[in-house]
Amino acid sequence: MKEDFPLLNNSDVVYLDSAATTQKPLCVIDSISGYYKTINANPHRGAYDLSVKATFAYENAREKVKEFINAKSSKEIIFTKNATESLNLIAYSYGLNNLESNDEVVLSIMEHHSNLVPWQEVCKKKKSILKYMYVNDCYEISDSELSKITSNTKIVLITHVSNVTGTINDIKKIIDVAHKNGAKVVVDATQSIAHMSIDVQGLDCDFLVFSSHKMYGPMGIGVLYAKEELLNSMTPFLMGGDMIEYVYEQDTTYAPLPSKFEAGTQNVEAAVGLNEAINYIKEIGYDKISSHEKSLLKYARKELEKLEFLDLYYPKDINNHSSIISFNIKGVHPHDASSILDSMNIALRSGNHCAQPYLRSLNIDSTLRMSIAIYNNKSDIDALVNGLIKVNEMFKKYNKES
Repeated sequence: MKEDFPLLNNSDVVYLDSAATTQKPLCVIDSISGYYKTINANPHRGAYDLSVKATFAYENAREKVKEFINAKSSKEIIFTKNATESLNLIAYSYGLNNLESNDEVVLSIMEHHSNLVPWQEVCKKKKSILKYMYVNDCYEISDSELSKITSNTKIVLITHVSNVTGTINDIKKIIDVAHKNGAKVVVDATQSIAHMSIDVQGLDCDFLVFSSHKMYGPMGIGVLYAKEELLNSMTPFLMGGDMIEYVYEQDTTYAPLPSKFEAGTQNVEAAVGLNEAINYIKEIGYDKISSHEKSLLKYARKELEKLEFLDLYYPKDINNHSSIISFNIKGVHPHDASSILDSMNIALRSGNHCAQPYLRSLNIDSTLRMSIAIYNNKSDIDALVNGLIKVNEMFKKYNKES
């Protein structure tokens, strides 16, 4: 697979930070270049040929996303600049208008800041209550934590896959519990969309978000899926061109879905790139992606568990584990370790991964995080293991000398 990715092809870079952003295959890069070379124009705004072609390219990408996640209608697909904007749109266009004093918003402690901080602000404004579901010793949400979802719960926020521990949450079970209690569910699929098939109708989720750049597509475009009836009931988050129907001096009527939530000139070339990224994933197939990544994850777990100087943080059951392993070298700060590994051309993340409450609940300040994708192989894992051994030996020697 490395041959498909110009940055990795014939390169000595060991890239293990795909949970932050994936590398882009040549077909995606070419699709963006091709758009600028042959189509570039403003969609929805002209009757001339280039504008019509740009409109078709943009709306064709929307239709591709609709099919990809099995939405009922393309009207349920809203393009944003990333998952963060999608989550803010939900918080401010739905949450702010539907929560009341003492209503409860239940979320997992695993949530990325993007699915937490906006809700803190909304709950402060509405005097609603944030309640957290915590994880057990296996980094999973137990059934007992689901009992926090009650008839007082109006919204449930859940990440499909944790960006810290790689835990795969049983979102179907959580959605069913939430709906029995009359709550709406927001699913953050940012860390799952590149690794497993998602069927929004099968899940019956109310909202679902993801970012293109974590699934081999370009940066600058994200997706908000929401049931059509919910979107129709929501007020726009951003105002301006293309989201209006009629504008008068003192009043405005809004365009129908999905334009209602897409103010201004959109990132059409990124939509074209996202379309091609979906084609790329579909051509490989999720079965092959899952098989390859599970095999590699199993190998990584086995090799890392041999290193007694590591503290490892991931679910015991590999069936509940996807693509991400967080760990620390005992006595070594993650930033120091990451910098030294970088000198060996090994790229992996260090820090709190935009999940400070989660790490704090685990009594951890920060971690190293490796994350894999379809272009990784066993030699990448071997390079990491050898690098970690060198880092540990370096600090052991330094501590002995000091």
